Amino acid sequence: MEHMVAVKDGEVWADDARGEGEARETAGVPLVLLHPGVGDSRIWDPVLPSLLARHRVIRFDVRGYGRSPAPTAKYSMVEDLVAVLDHFGLSRAVLAGSSMGGATALNLALADPARVAALALVVPGVTGYEELTPPAFMAEIARLAEAGDMDGLVAFMLRTAGAAGTGEDAEAAAHLRAAIPAWFSNHPYQVPDAPAFDRLGELRVPCLLALGEQDRPEVVRCNEEMAARIPGCRLVRLPGSDHLPTLREPETVARLILEAAEGVRG
Repeated sequence: MEHMVAVKDGEVWADDARGEGEARETAGVPLVLLHPGVGDSRIWDPVLPSLLARHRVIRFDVRGYGRSPAPTAKYSMVEDLVAVLDHFGLSRAVLAGSSMGGATALNLALADPARVAALALVVPGVTGYEELTPPAFMAEIARLAEAGDMDGLVAFMLRTAGAAGTGEDAEAAAHLRAAIPAWFSNHPYQVPDAPAFDRLGELRVPCLLALGEQDRPEVVRCNEEMAARIPGCRLVRLPGSDHLPTLREPETVARLILEAAEGVRG
């Protein structure tokens, strides 16, 4: 069921889905899916059917992405996540976060660990790790943006973050084309959440981290260092994935999320 959820000075689109298996009152804690910056919540579509067979699944579009209005006031992604959890009456959930969404999941797990039952991190970002976006990478994005070259931006991201694709890679390109405007509409309003990289050792929730072996080298290195710092973290390497594992290896991503949630009780 679709909802518009009130957040501080705005609203976000969210979906609360329950499959036939979940309707029979499975014991598993609900799953909350947090999308990356290279796509909105539709990027989870390929993995959703497998998750719904066993869980209630909630996903939402960050402000400015997908079906959520662009921000008009300062906002925090962690605060918006908490507002979504509160709207659906979730005191505790398994968080599955990809890239930007992984960073948000980690920040909530550090700020309020009682609300996070487990973490399934898919090519996650993390606040407080500057090497994740090197100057040359950001400079090329800025150059293309200043030129208004949307085709160039999409092509650049496919060459870097989408290196596992072949040919025109129409599906990945469509997700990117839909997401890129939010990078610029959100920038003046997004309040960075607290640095998390140096605090990863404080995490005390079950954690699985999946990295794409064809992702940008900076992301692979960051993910390896993150997994080494998180106590008990299970590191999984996805050989066929770049920064878009839900498109490249959806069955594997679904299986890993279900494994991360297995045995977690409310």
